[in-house]
Amino acid sequence: MRKTHSSLQVEMKLARSLWGQFGDAKSKELRDLMVRYHISVSCGDVTYLDNRWYVTHSGLLRLAFRRRCSGIKTTLQNQLSDSQNNRWVFKAVVYKSPGSSGFFGYGDADPTNTSPLVRGAEMRVAETRAVNRALRKAYGIGLCSVEELGWLTGSSSPAADREQSVRPPHQNGSSNPNCGTGCAFSSASTTSIRHWLRRMRLTSAARQP
Repeated sequence: MRKTHSSLQVEMKLARSLWGQFGDAKSKELRDLMVRYHISVSCGDVTYLDNRWYVTHSGLLRLAFRRRCSGIKTTLQNQLSDSQNNRWVFKAVVYKSPGSSGFFGYGDADPTNTSPLVRGAEMRVAETRAVNRALRKAYGIGLCSVEELGWLTGSSSPAADREQSVRPPHQNGSSNPNCGTGCAFSSASTTSIRHWLRRMRLTSAARQP
């Protein structure tokens, strides 16, 4: 469903209430994202940091659902990982259709590039980063995802308010707990995305009159 002019205005108003005035150029960038990819500020699909837009993990998963993604496969790269030092590397493959050869992405995480808030969860962070990169390649998203930012979650002395700014207020990664069916993706394991996609489509079809 295309965003109407009124819904775009509501989203832009919400963006300004969250991040203040960010200029005409950045306003155009955000508007283009919303029109082209149906990015939603209210669903937590995007965030604004240091004069740049960043897509979020939940936003990428919602996009995959809308584009009827066939599946996502993740694989731990044992030879590149080091469990003793909590360093993990994952490879993710996004299949846009059943016959797709796949779009690849790699993600790594260790205590030096993750926040103390997620200490002990480096494996999950690495998998999320891999999935994000693969999804961005698959759907032509030029924006970096916020979960890939080492300086934001790493040991390079980020400001406390920056760490707080990317912590979603709800478990589904959204600032709006009622933003729609697609937001439920962020609570799903990426290794079982195919099953979630199938269930979501069946649910959506059942709701249609």
